[in-house]
Amino acid sequence: MSPVSIRPDLEVDPATADAMLARAEIDARVASVSLLHGGEISAVYALALQGSQPSLVLKIYPDSMSWKMRKEARLLDLVWDRLPVPAPRLRAADASRELIGLDYVVMSRLDGDPLGPLEQALSAPERREAFEQLGRLSRAFHDIAMDAFGYIGADGIMSGHADNRSYLTSQFERKLGEFRSRGGPADLAARIARQVADASDLFAACGAPVLCHNDLHPGNVLARVTGGRVELTGVVDFEGALAGDPLKDVAKAIYYLSPEQREAFLGGYGPMSRTKIEPTLAIYRLLFSLELWCWYRQFGAAEKLAPLIEDLDRLVSG
Repeated sequence: MSPVSIRPDLEVDPATADAMLARAEIDARVASVSLLHGGEISAVYALALQGSQPSLVLKIYPDSMSWKMRKEARLLDLVWDRLPVPAPRLRAADASRELIGLDYVVMSRLDGDPLGPLEQALSAPERREAFEQLGRLSRAFHDIAMDAFGYIGADGIMSGHADNRSYLTSQFERKLGEFRSRGGPADLAARIARQVADASDLFAACGAPVLCHNDLHPGNVLARVTGGRVELTGVVDFEGALAGDPLKDVAKAIYYLSPEQREAFLGGYGPMSRTKIEPTLAIYRLLFSLELWCWYRQFGAAEKLAPLIEDLDRLVSG
């Protein structure tokens, strides 16, 4: 079965982009539109402007997840000027669907290139420097206090929880229910449920919620190299942000990192006051593997399922 993509697939011509800018009262004309990149949800375009004006970014959301437009607009306003690395400046958010039939935002375009591809050309000291900066950026997100634990929706925290124990218990219950309904092994689901019950005190150790980017990987940060020094120049994609345990965000940020990258990230992040840090990171990794399995099963990426089952089995056997 081929994976199903929900990312919008449409061509945006300069005339349509001009109309978008005019609606937002942005005094500029578009010279060209090019597909910048796209994840599994949104399509992202670069808008090159006539004259010497800096380029902009157009992000279009699929119909099934149009609410993420309002969420991202909210988050961009929340983090503006509060991070050590620039975030895009929101220029327009349009849910009228009058121009392209979908919701979209227009943002400033940040300098630099995605760290993911760029890091392949970096020296070992440059890579360490980049991931130390990534750790410091993660720490800065966690300096932003939130009112309750929960996923952030279009209008704020959805179904907020007063404590992390109840939030994570509900998260695991929901994902285990989905795992079972989508054909996940019943015996593995039962073992995961037992391990989650045993981890209740780990969840309770987090006393207050903070802002979590929830997808702070090298593809979502920009960087540039000048004079032999690497510098992070931007952070993007706030669609998955939540209010929760900072260790949950750290665990997701290091999910795909090599041991060297992980060491640099944690070094940049700095001291953590919690005890039982490694067991806490491990239980959150279990949640992410479970979420990924459900995501790929939903959208038909069958080739990705077996490695995740192996990972889940290893995590509950360790």
